[in-house]
Amino acid sequence: MLKRHSQFLENLMLLSDLMAVTASWFAAYYARIWIGPVPLDRGIALPSVYAGLLVTILLIWTVAFKAFGLYRPTPTGSRADEVLEIVKASSLAVLTLTAFTYFLRRFEFSRLVFLYFWVFSIAAVGISRSLFREVLRARHRRGHNLSLALVVGAGALARMVMDKLGAHPELGIRVVGALAGDSSLVGTTIDGGRRILGLYQDVQRVIATHQVDRVIVVLPAEAQEHLEGVLKHIAGDVVDISVVPDLYQYRTLRGGVEEFGGLPFINLQDSPHYGWSVLAKRAMDIAFSALALLILSPLVVLVAVLIKVTSAGPVLFRQERMGYNGKLFTMYKFRTMVKDAEEGIGHVWASRDDPRRTKIGAILRQSSLDELPQLLNVLKGDMSLVGPRPEMSGLIEEFRRRIPNYMLRHKIKAGITGWAQVNGWRGDTSIEKRIEHDLYYIEHWSLLFDLKILWLSLWRGFFHRNAI
Repeated sequence: MLKRHSQFLENLMLLSDLMAVTASWFAAYYARIWIGPVPLDRGIALPSVYAGLLVTILLIWTVAFKAFGLYRPTPTGSRADEVLEIVKASSLAVLTLTAFTYFLRRFEFSRLVFLYFWVFSIAAVGISRSLFREVLRARHRRGHNLSLALVVGAGALARMVMDKLGAHPELGIRVVGALAGDSSLVGTTIDGGRRILGLYQDVQRVIATHQVDRVIVVLPAEAQEHLEGVLKHIAGDVVDISVVPDLYQYRTLRGGVEEFGGLPFINLQDSPHYGWSVLAKRAMDIAFSALALLILSPLVVLVAVLIKVTSAGPVLFRQERMGYNGKLFTMYKFRTMVKDAEEGIGHVWASRDDPRRTKIGAILRQSSLDELPQLLNVLKGDMSLVGPRPEMSGLIEEFRRRIPNYMLRHKIKAGITGWAQVNGWRGDTSIEKRIEHDLYYIEHWSLLFDLKILWLSLWRGFFHRNAI
């Protein structure tokens, strides 16, 4: 029920955004005519020509906004972060639209219209989202579409449920309080000021007293024997009933509930890559890596020649890394260090100003050009364009012992770039932060998320201060 309600609000917000984009497109056209500033000596295409692009524009903006997570059911960050994501998504969308219209040589579209449109759409979407949320809050404050919920349970998971509902007032669900199994807690308050209104067996009385229309049962494991009694008490009440099992607190990666043969299956740990998602990601990897190799082939040849003529040793460096499902594979890189640099010291991370680097190698590492041969790993299927960076096999056991959930990053293929890398966690930075970002990526994986990461990799450039 909560998921359906959340999706309904997301669709409403998408509709609001697209209306703002539509208004911005026509406003940009007429602003070009009315305020210039460039003279209209060569004329401008008729409004009908620009209107003909509207369907394409709405499709592009929908994909871009979804790729940048602007319709996440549980948004994180501040309004400023949201505005920044709107700017990025709109910039990508305008560039895509510009590239698309380049091939429509029958008409010449005004670049000034596109510039106005970029500015107007960012402002309009930002304003429309603020108004959208204010309208929802105003309706909820007046009691419209407001659902009063009672939480049966007062443990850690119950408090988590109440916190999450409190963090999203746009859902219109207000928690009136909770029920506990310990009579000494009745009348006290827990986190967030929610009162303990009674014991589990008081559920029917509390529903009637507080006009509750939704009951969320979040009993701790040691109190599961009360579940049957609670459900019997409210069986005759016209309330929505949801159950959050205590087992769900042990979910680690992409946990969720699915139905099979009428039975609910609770997944505590799962991989996002199955069925069509595997085929779609693999198709994108093959297409993009083959295209990149074709376009970058002159650069690849130049780098190979420079390595060969400036230092002794092979052009490519091969190293064993751990990938999908913990399987080992040979990863390729351009050699950036002197020949046999690891002999006698084993697997160690490179350090800043590492004396083992060659002159050309230092440039390659700083610019990330040493990673180009991994496009071959992508074509072979050992790696993906986007995913957690693979670690040296000799360091895996140490990280596995030291970092909780470390091995979960191997639930998908390793990548050339990833969510951690575009957020600056690369080179000699916190491995814990990298794992945190890797797991976030796996938890929220989609093809649109992959496209966003690839875009950010290009947007922010290959050079990075943490590259060593």
